[in-house]
Amino acid sequence: MSDSKSGQINRRLFLGAAAATLATPAIAQESIHEGTTELERDVSQNVRHNISSFRTLEWQDYFDNLRNGAILVDITSRALHYWNADESVYRLYPTSVPATEDLTRRGRTSVIRLVEGPEWRPTPAMRERNPEWPEYVGPGPDNPLGTHALYLGWTYYRIHGTHDTRKIGRRSSNGCIGLYNEHIAELFGLAEVGTQVLLI
Repeated sequence: MSDSKSGQINRRLFLGAAAATLATPAIAQESIHEGTTELERDVSQNVRHNISSFRTLEWQDYFDNLRNGAILVDITSRALHYWNADESVYRLYPTSVPATEDLTRRGRTSVIRLVEGPEWRPTPAMRERNPEWPEYVGPGPDNPLGTHALYLGWTYYRIHGTHDTRKIGRRSSNGCIGLYNEHIAELFGLAEVGTQVLLI
C-alpha cells in the first residue's frame, strides 16, 4: 500500500474515531472523581452519571392504563419516560433530579398546568437555605425553570426545562425534575392536563 493511500486511511480512521467520540453522549464520556460526593463537586466539573438503567421500559409495569398519557420519572437512572394515550408515541429523556434524598418526592400525581415561559419564585425552604436568592425571576434566560414547565399536583413540584445544561444527568435540583429545553418543549407538546405522573 502506498504511503499516500495509508495516510488517507489513517486520516479517515482518526476522523471517524473523533466523530464517534463527539457523538458519544456526554454522560458516557465523563470521568469519575474519587472520594467526593456529587454535592461536593462544582457543577462545571465532570461527573460520571448513572446510565446503567437508562433504557426503554414498558408502561404496563407502572400504570394500569394510558388515559391522558403517562410520565414515569426514574430518580435512580435520572430518566423520564413518556407514553401517549394510544401508545403511538414513546419518549425517553435524560433529567436532573433532586440533589438530596430529603428533597426527593416519590409516588403518583398528575400534570395540573402547562406553562410556556414560566415565572419562578423560590419556595420558603429555598429562601431559608439561600437567602441571597431573588424573590422572583420572570421568563427568560435567567429563569431556572427554562422555557416550559409542567406543574404537578404536588405544591412546588414541576417538570421543567433548564438553561444550565450542565445539570442534566445530575443530582442537582431542589426537588423538581429538569430536562433540556428542547426536550421539555417536546414533552410540553405531548403532555396535557391530567397526564399521569409517577416518580420512582
